[in-house]
Amino acid sequence: MALSMSDRNLVEPVIRRLNALRRLSVEARSSLESAILEGLQSAGSGEDVISEGDPVDSIRIVLSGWLCRYKTLEDGRRQIVNFLFPGESCDAYAFLLSTIDHSIATLTPAVYSDIKRARFESLIAADSTLAEAFWCETLVNIAIQREWAVNLGRRVALERVAHLFCEIVERLRPVGMINGKSCIMPITQMDLADATGLSVVHLNRTLQEMRASGLIVLRDRVLTINDLDALKNTALYSPNYLQLYRRGS
Repeated sequence: MALSMSDRNLVEPVIRRLNALRRLSVEARSSLESAILEGLQSAGSGEDVISEGDPVDSIRIVLSGWLCRYKTLEDGRRQIVNFLFPGESCDAYAFLLSTIDHSIATLTPAVYSDIKRARFESLIAADSTLAEAFWCETLVNIAIQREWAVNLGRRVALERVAHLFCEIVERLRPVGMINGKSCIMPITQMDLADATGLSVVHLNRTLQEMRASGLIVLRDRVLTINDLDALKNTALYSPNYLQLYRRGS
């Protein structure tokens, strides 16, 4: 199947992301590209792609835009438990469970692919490199959740936000979404507050502190990190849990 330039631009983040975890065969890339393009879906900002308690019968892969996983308390308070970026799947093997235990929503307009379970199972059964890549991604997602638990439980506000920014940069880099020292930051301070367990007021003060110290510039929905090493030192950050520099055979 020949891909147009627009098709290739949509699919490329997925291939780059998975290939950073496990080198895909040519056959795996081709079959995955076809499945992705067959299941194209779009959503506006602020829409639930899937809601807590829904049955899961497919795998959703983000192609463009930012999404988040979240839980909501009975009184309406929201905790974002992870972001989802282009190239990442919304739990590749979630269909093995009867229902999903959290919601996934768009934070910006987004395009994603909805690949039905039978189609996905045939893909991973036909090529071990593809199956291993998605298992690696699943394990990395678990590692990310451990880091977020430490972030909320042990790091102070400045460390939390710095850690989140470092992680965002490291996760966007493999899919080519870093431009020099900058990346798009299309989400609101409320979203950042819900991801770091801070009030919006506390989050705003923390951002001001980071700006004043020269660590970041956040303007017009673009995040610029002036000194990534300094930001990592502030956050006590190590990217090892993302496994992006340990390419498999």
